[in-house]
Amino acid sequence: MKLGILNGLGGKNISIDIERIKAAESMGYDSVWTAEAYGSDAVTPAAWILSQTDKIKVGTAIMQMPGRSPACTASTAMTLNQLSNGRFIVGLGASGPQVVEGWHGVAYGKPMTRTREYIDIMRKIFAREEPVSHQGFHYSMPYQGEDGTGLGKPLKSMLAADTSIKIYTAAITPKGLETSGEVADGVFPIWMPPEKSDVLVGSIQKGL
Repeated sequence: MKLGILNGLGGKNISIDIERIKAAESMGYDSVWTAEAYGSDAVTPAAWILSQTDKIKVGTAIMQMPGRSPACTASTAMTLNQLSNGRFIVGLGASGPQVVEGWHGVAYGKPMTRTREYIDIMRKIFAREEPVSHQGFHYSMPYQGEDGTGLGKPLKSMLAADTSIKIYTAAITPKGLETSGEVADGVFPIWMPPEKSDVLVGSIQKGL
């Protein structure tokens, strides 16, 4: 078992107890996790913590997928992973309709489809084996909508390939947990008491 701590959400003013995090790092804690809703973002605190620590991993729990394109998230992850010598973990989530449509101003859509497409695109970018193309329900690369210029073309990241970056997803529904087991490296078992792990594990195993 590895231990981690939550940095959590900020209120009106951002507060990061870096001394607490450094103490956890000195005691051998494995990871610290940042969060976002509709105020502070999860990435900036993660970068702040990574810059002031040496060993502890830092992950996002979670980055809201509808708020960023898959390419933007992949670029962020690869950048932070390089700068931190491999200590960044991507944590993704679909969020909910209230935040997605009320805050980000985009359609909630199909969360499981979005998760599959998002991670597929990110992994293609991480691998850097060929210019990235994807035509799906949520994402079109290159963009093929009627309002586009038609000038888009498949591209490779300018950063070096990095397939070491882990992608975790947040899920609580049976289908969500199954999707996590299918396409992610890990899942955040929110509100799961350890003695009742069987409530969630069956769906994860089905996905695996």
